Amino acid sequence: MITVIGGANIDIMATASHALVPNDSNPGHVAMSYGGVAHNIARDLHVLGHRVRFATIFGGDIFGTLCREQCEAAGLDLSLSEQRDGARGGLYLCVNDHSGELVVAVADTEAVSHITSEWLAGRINEINDSEAVVADTNIPTAALLYLMDHCTAPLMVDTVSTAKAPRVIDALKTSRNRVLRVLKLNRHEALAVTGADDIEDAVRALHANGVERVYVTLGSHGAMCSDGQSMHLMPALPVTDIVNTNGAGDAFLAGVVHATLAGDAFIDTARAGLRAARAALLSPHAVIPPHVNY
Repeated sequence: MITVIGGANIDIMATASHALVPNDSNPGHVAMSYGGVAHNIARDLHVLGHRVRFATIFGGDIFGTLCREQCEAAGLDLSLSEQRDGARGGLYLCVNDHSGELVVAVADTEAVSHITSEWLAGRINEINDSEAVVADTNIPTAALLYLMDHCTAPLMVDTVSTAKAPRVIDALKTSRNRVLRVLKLNRHEALAVTGADDIEDAVRALHANGVERVYVTLGSHGAMCSDGQSMHLMPALPVTDIVNTNGAGDAFLAGVVHATLAGDAFIDTARAGLRAARAALLSPHAVIPPHVNY
């Protein structure tokens, strides 16, 4: 059993047909699907064959209800989750250019701000009855700190965005344990959270703050990974006809978790992450397609 803690939301994705023209209406395609970093990771891990317990707070509105029903239909264990009246259901709106690359996005994750340390404390026995715990930084800093100090299973975190990535460092600096097994970031998040000028310095700074294994995704340039002993720049796997970049980073972490629990060598966990990311790039949704040739 893997427990995943964090956000779930409705994704509204707009992709332009041609080069975007600012301050104007652009022709394109608009689609709705289900997302949220933690949700995507939970769904990906389920596709990869794991039993997944998803801990989140769904909004009390129609969006929250749709997300909850979709998670149940997908086979996720929601025994630790809650649907809360008065909370807004999560919404994520993104605009992609004609190549599928993200241009801008806005995320409303108000519901998961209610995941507090007290909320987690009431579930900590079940959380610790897991092979691994994965969290995203949609949850507040105090909740991340609580997990760092009370989670006995290996804790792995996705930083979500440059706005929310600092929550990891803030939590590590005040944690009594100051240990995080895995941290996955993208280039912008790594530089923003450390203040470093290049990725290698950023990785070293993250190790200095207590992160054991660091994975920095670099888009088409692959990923930088480090276990504190060696640092590797892993090239991206060749992909043609990219359908959607939304969720590729989440799939990367799911692949890393999958390979880590399988006991793979560190460098192979990064390769597994890149394979999972490639699978997500070929999906119209933000998760790995079922029965993917992983």
